Amino acid sequence: MLLLVGLGNPGKSYAGNRHNIGFMAVDAIARACEGAPFRKKFHGEFSEARLGGERALLLKPETYMNESGRAVAEAARFHKIPLADIVVFHDELDLASGKLRIKRGGGDAGHNGLRSITAHMGGDYRRVRLGIGHPGDKALVHGHVLSDFAKSDKPWVEALCEAIAKNAATLAKGDDGLFQTRIHEAMQAAGF
Repeated sequence: MLLLVGLGNPGKSYAGNRHNIGFMAVDAIARACEGAPFRKKFHGEFSEARLGGERALLLKPETYMNESGRAVAEAARFHKIPLADIVVFHDELDLASGKLRIKRGGGDAGHNGLRSITAHMGGDYRRVRLGIGHPGDKALVHGHVLSDFAKSDKPWVEALCEAIAKNAATLAKGDDGLFQTRIHEAMQAAGF
């Protein structure tokens, strides 16, 4: 069983923010896999779905980014899910918009959601890094991540989330390399 976590901030005012692309990815997976309706649990919105025959739990913490680890730790402990079976979808400044990379473990690269999860559980979980691009100046980062995607970004955001959802069963099988390759190919085919 996997625990798929989308990172973001709760509430309508944050819904379209770059920082919320993790929520967007998990929502796309829930729609594609006909997951159960999200309900309040584990300090977040929680659902269940099947990915290629495997049971998956979907979580969108509602603790705000800086406290995401509380929700993730509570859900993982309750369901006895080891770190290796936790997949966190999050925004990544150091990747070009629309790019995706997956890795296990590593540092938090200044991402407060990852920092919180690592503080609560350790760092050896899987991370799906979703490129949102860098504004070019460190002083502009805060405003960049907390601003909405531009209208011109919507096509690649939707294509990326759709590709993630379509290939999520590959994550359940543990084939992270194939998952990353399929997303890259889907984005190329979509013209991104």
